Amino acid sequence: MADFIYLFRSNHEAWKSMSPEQMQQTIKKWMEWVDGLEKSGNLKLTGERLSESGKVVKGKAKTVTDGPYVEVKDFIQGYMVVSTEDLEQAVELARGCPILESDGSVEVRPFMQM
Repeated sequence: MADFIYLFRSNHEAWKSMSPEQMQQTIKKWMEWVDGLEKSGNLKLTGERLSESGKVVKGKAKTVTDGPYVEVKDFIQGYMVVSTEDLEQAVELARGCPILESDGSVEVRPFMQM
């Protein structure tokens, strides 16, 4: 088995524009999807949701700016670690993620083997 990180990206404005009922439905879909990953033995770490605020420390000068990506509309909403046979299986499991229904994305990345 290999470990992969899912980075969930979405447009924060899309989430803010949802009605309370739509939010409830979306949260239910997330819970069902995560429960399925857990039952199949693929869920390794649920991770945490990330705030839209933060700071970025960059370069040799260690410049600190507001972040994380003020100039883009989508941001990393959260992350999860899954364990699968290979990248193809990790991608296939990511296709079930509810964030895709609101035009978000799931970035699937393997951990570098050292």
